[in-house]
Amino acid sequence: MSTEQEQLQDYMRLPAEVLYKDELEALRKEDTGRIPAGWQMSPRSVLTFIAGGMAGKTVITPKYIGNTRLIEMAVATLVTDRALLLIGEPGTAKSWLSENLAAAIYGNSGMVVQGTAGTSEEHVRYSWNYAMLLANGPTPEALVKSPIMRAMEDGGIARFEEISRCASEVQDALISILSEKTISVPELGKETSARKGFSIIATANTRDRGVNEMSAALKRRFNIIVLPAPSDLETELSIVKKRVAEIASSYELQAAVPADEALLKVVTIFRELRSGMTLDKKEKVKTPAGVISTAEAISLLTNSMALAASFGSGELTDGDLAAGLQGAIVKDDDKDKLVWKEYLDNVMKKKGADWRGLYHACKEMNE
Repeated sequence: MSTEQEQLQDYMRLPAEVLYKDELEALRKEDTGRIPAGWQMSPRSVLTFIAGGMAGKTVITPKYIGNTRLIEMAVATLVTDRALLLIGEPGTAKSWLSENLAAAIYGNSGMVVQGTAGTSEEHVRYSWNYAMLLANGPTPEALVKSPIMRAMEDGGIARFEEISRCASEVQDALISILSEKTISVPELGKETSARKGFSIIATANTRDRGVNEMSAALKRRFNIIVLPAPSDLETELSIVKKRVAEIASSYELQAAVPADEALLKVVTIFRELRSGMTLDKKEKVKTPAGVISTAEAISLLTNSMALAASFGSGELTDGDLAAGLQGAIVKDDDKDKLVWKEYLDNVMKKKGADWRGLYHACKEMNE
């Protein structure tokens, strides 16, 4: 193992362009398509990077498992001068897709504005180093460029996460940027114009509707793609299995990867609680207040693996899964505890002998 690889192992989470460095290099090497200005590879190679495939003899792992047409639409949007808005329920891989698109197209997924209630217009445009500003007045050296401004200068991709969590005046700061492709700095009497290749990928959570609704004027500046929750059990199982294996490897968890039976049980429980109906459509189920997403299922399973590795034999047990399920589902204490109890007694208890161990472990946790 090289010194560089050893150093990378020290990091908890690597950006996509580092994590998939070999795949990106292979795609660039084999690329025969037309590469748009400012891009690292052709749109078809970007699609292969996201959806999976081959680049010569290199296997390209899928980063997003779902409707390939949605990926094509996202990539095609970024070829034009339109910005891209990815909308979906929590856990539908909006941020993950955004990061990997930026990594493939620009080679840098780190130009990020994180939308929160505290995000200000300065985070979108620019701010100042106030010590230098007081000492020397407004100078180029005192200017602190936002990730969006830096991406404009470089002709790169900026990411705006959870845009609907920002106040309306912060969102509106994007309108002129997306329309004019410039940021004016009147204090310096200058203007930053976007180089070819610049774009913004924003994400928005459908659970945040009504928090800070995006204006019609801002929505018109985006091509909007809605990312659905996994449409069927098999797709969700594939996503969970792949991501759990990747995260377990990254964290070097000293536990066996969950068996297919354990994965099936967790995904089944999540799908039934999320939809309010058993998979066979025979019985209605109350839904908990919290988010029961694919991402939560992945987190639950990796946490259960850590529990088994740290305090068990390394083999995932029903008790480890029950602890994870309790933490993932019972968030709004009293209400969720009742919902979970009813599900255990009315649904899981009837699922047969294969579920009996998990049922008793969950009942014990929920007492």
